[in-house]
Amino acid sequence: MATLVAPPKPPVTGHGGGYGDGRGGGRDGGALAIRRYKTGTWLGLGAVVMLFAAFTSAYVVRQGMSSDWRAIRLPSILWLNTAVIVVSSLTFERARRDRQSALLWLGATSILGVVFLAGQYVAWQQLRAAGVFLASNPSSSFFYLLTGAHGVHIVGGILALLYVLGKAWTVGGWVNRQAAVEATALYWHFMDGLWVYLFFLLKVGGRQ
Repeated sequence: MATLVAPPKPPVTGHGGGYGDGRGGGRDGGALAIRRYKTGTWLGLGAVVMLFAAFTSAYVVRQGMSSDWRAIRLPSILWLNTAVIVVSSLTFERARRDRQSALLWLGATSILGVVFLAGQYVAWQQLRAAGVFLASNPSSSFFYLLTGAHGVHIVGGILALLYVLGKAWTVGGWVNRQAAVEATALYWHFMDGLWVYLFFLLKVGGRQ
């Protein structure tokens, strides 16, 4: 007597095609990949927040308690640097929203990031030319510390951008590329906002 065998069930797919676990690029899988990437980014940013919160606390306490605090005149190029990094966030948003020209806008964001770092280096050189060094006084020490620490994190953002650009040339895996873009955009916008905050902090300290 013949035995009836049920046909195998088809694999579960997301709404946009592919496997539901995110391997095939479905909508559900894409959302899951983006959440996973962003969660990891937020965890990393939590450590950055604690680091700069500690720096801010030390800056405020040292400024208020020290008789040897001498405010430094901030280089005017910092205004230009601030404009550059704000514009870089706009170009990143354009890349995030426009898949067709994403490579162009991601490249522009990377270039603006390098321009920002170059501008920060010029600011350091201008201070050095004015005789203001790391150990000149507590105010200058904090300026170099804060801008240097932020610059290191911008370098990390540029490396992440280059990674995303590199993945854009690989075959397949759009879900992971899009998730990487979303996570890197989150990181980049945070660094943009962090610099605006630090610039304001240094400007306030410079008025003392």
